[in-house]
Amino acid sequence: MRVFRWFILLVAVFAASSVAYAESDPIYTGIFNNNAVGGYDAVSYFTDGKATPGVKEFSYTYKNATWFFASQAHLDLFKASPEKYAPQYGGYCAYALAKNDLVSSDPEAWRIVDGKLYLNYSNDIQKTWEATQSDYIQKADGLWPAILK
Repeated sequence: MRVFRWFILLVAVFAASSVAYAESDPIYTGIFNNNAVGGYDAVSYFTDGKATPGVKEFSYTYKNATWFFASQAHLDLFKASPEKYAPQYGGYCAYALAKNDLVSSDPEAWRIVDGKLYLNYSNDIQKTWEATQSDYIQKADGLWPAILK
């Protein structure tokens, strides 16, 4: 029973420290790795019109996160202009951010709006976001990046 209590305490401390870390990190990477966009190729959304997993062979560190790409050409494009390809709000859910919250995102729940990549928590949340996306974008823009503090 004593081991179980220590385990619960350890999990609680880890969870609290993870939330604190995520809230100060400008790029959403999850708890167990440092991969931006869940390891997906941020450039592929623009060039291929789809979510494509990246590979370790074509990786790059930007804003203290590891970004993966499907090809050298995509890596080169990102290196030349990372702000053009990186998702808005550091890859946090665009809908949640508009609601003043930092929430993870799903690389498969994405849209490009006015040349900018937005990610959402899920496809269902994305549908809600899309209903009035310009309002949500305006609200989120007003909160970003101050929400990280």
